[in-house]
Amino acid sequence: MKHGSYNIFKFWFSLGVAVCVFISITGFKSTLQANDNTYQSLKLFTDVLEELEKNYVDDVDTDELIHNAIKGMVGNLDPHSSFMPPEAFDELQDDTKGEFSGIGIVITMKEAILTVVSPIEGTPAYKAGIQAGDIIIRIDDKSTKDMALWEAVNMMRGPRHKEVLITVIREGEPNSIEYSLKRDLIPMESVRSAMLEPGYGYLRITNFRMSTLDDIKEHLGKLESKNNGLKGLIMDLRDNPGGLLDQAVKISDLFLDQGNIVSIKGRQERNTQVFKAHSDNEDRKYPIVVLINGGSASASEIVAGALQDHSRALILGTTSFGKGSVQTVHPLKEGFGIKYTIARYYTPNGASIQAKGIVPDIEVEYEILEKKEKKVSIFDRMIREKDLKNSLKPEKAKQPGKIKKQPQKQNRKHQRLLDSDQLQHDAQVKRALDILISYGVFSKLNGS
Repeated sequence: MKHGSYNIFKFWFSLGVAVCVFISITGFKSTLQANDNTYQSLKLFTDVLEELEKNYVDDVDTDELIHNAIKGMVGNLDPHSSFMPPEAFDELQDDTKGEFSGIGIVITMKEAILTVVSPIEGTPAYKAGIQAGDIIIRIDDKSTKDMALWEAVNMMRGPRHKEVLITVIREGEPNSIEYSLKRDLIPMESVRSAMLEPGYGYLRITNFRMSTLDDIKEHLGKLESKNNGLKGLIMDLRDNPGGLLDQAVKISDLFLDQGNIVSIKGRQERNTQVFKAHSDNEDRKYPIVVLINGGSASASEIVAGALQDHSRALILGTTSFGKGSVQTVHPLKEGFGIKYTIARYYTPNGASIQAKGIVPDIEVEYEILEKKEKKVSIFDRMIREKDLKNSLKPEKAKQPGKIKKQPQKQNRKHQRLLDSDQLQHDAQVKRALDILISYGVFSKLNGS
């Protein structure tokens, strides 16, 4: 998740002769304003570099040694900080805009192990059955041990239809699992919707990209215009790995009138900020159930946390991923750059979900409900009023005036429709729908 790009003090190694890398420790002392331990460590670094240059069994590439040192320095801070060579920047831009070819998974480093956060819906990885929590141990014939995150991303992206072999280990499975996947264009569409029952809508958000807010407004407009408005909404954030912070804030603001949405707090004052909700003219007072699971991370957790803390939505599913930090990308010389963590974020109630996740109000495991064949019992065969001789016939219901249906224009941008019948066999969706319908019934009983 990006939040601007901030200028911080940086120093760059001269990549000429090893002994000239730091020029003089005294010069750095006045510039860096650090303590004596820092200078001793820098001196130790130059001593090691010079020693290796002179006496290592083979010739060494000084540039590579220095780059590896920086890589280790940044990479050991946390799983989301990394030193990137120039080629990694182009890949980074694809995460929020543009189009790229790959297998469609979001990955992270969890305790230095390459781990799947979630597969992206509709992609080769999703269709093949790769799951959140899978540990990737090989990409093609290369082990992922000590592999940088950007290197793994580069290896999994590539020409469309060209195959890549992914080997994973999964909890509960005794042997590793191999997936031979054909790369394909990763869909940029991040929002889909369906009407599950008259008045009860379903909104699926797969990630938070630059256009997600506009897409949600379009889908909500369609749902809200049917059946005299919405009686309830299911917002599905399952396996949504997050994305842009500003989109998460603006989407939360669609359903909140006041109060904090999220606050970020960093060591520097410029990295500390509170994002607040604003009232608007849209009346969205209908109840909401938000679905989350272990693949819901980052921006997804911001939305779920904000709606939960403001009692604006009921959260259903399983505990989310637990990424409660904000990163920025800072360019360096010669095309290099660093991505590093600048702040932690906090829900409106001041809670940090880092390594904890959003805990659902109602825990429901994922399950596909099978269609059950209706069995005729002895009670179904019992005589009813309608079977009695000369029983009164039911009154015919008055037929309302027929309304001529207008042909609907197809929006090609969102022509992938969700199967509402199939969704209702999803145990979590079905439970959410039952809750919304029950809420409507009790609201009528209470006269509200």
